[in-house]
Amino acid sequence: MKGFPGFPSGKVQFTPLPNLFFTRLLPAIDDLAELKVTLHIFWLLHRKRGYPRCVSLRELEGDGVLLAGLKGAGHKPQERLRLALERAVARGTLLHVTACRGEERDDWYFMNTDAGRRAVEKIRRGELKLEGTVAVEAPVEVERPNIFTLYEQNIGLITPLIAEELKDAEQTYPAEWIEEAMRIALEHNVRRWRYVRSILERWAAEGKDRGKGERGPEEDRRRYIKGKYADYIEH
Repeated sequence: MKGFPGFPSGKVQFTPLPNLFFTRLLPAIDDLAELKVTLHIFWLLHRKRGYPRCVSLRELEGDGVLLAGLKGAGHKPQERLRLALERAVARGTLLHVTACRGEERDDWYFMNTDAGRRAVEKIRRGELKLEGTVAVEAPVEVERPNIFTLYEQNIGLITPLIAEELKDAEQTYPAEWIEEAMRIALEHNVRRWRYVRSILERWAAEGKDRGKGERGPEEDRRRYIKGKYADYIEH
């Protein structure tokens, strides 16, 4: 079993779940695959934009994250996925619509919410077509580490005072600036937030890339080791 390092500090993205999921659905679901598929579809639908919000079987079958969680003895992941969808539809968690275009058949799944029920009813009455809802791949989204994670990974523990400074920096500077400033600090073997902050302040005052193309590597390196922070660096 792989260990989980825990949720990072600072802002993290989240997926809301209705309270009824915990009081009515969760106690009733006795199949792990059904539970995983149900939760994954909550996550997918929350990330979608546009109308109607639904997910296709084709999209689910191409979702590497979902299929990895359905591996196990017995059935193949795709087969476990189909069985889990059947159970979720039979339970009433999901609504299933089949759209036929010529010889092609597309299976679509909606969450059994008020919006989902109204969309399905419009489809059945011919008032809404699914051609406009494009099934896209569900790649693993690699989130950029936030400033708190970067600090903990590269500098050390976060004190309350540092936490306030990090919040201010996150609101003031672009994320890529913060990442690059920390990388520069590590290259100079400096693990102090004051030094990272001095780089950010210099970029904000002088322009991040001003004159960069005219400087040589050694001059560019020494640009960050002048002034009151020079004592922290060996050169």
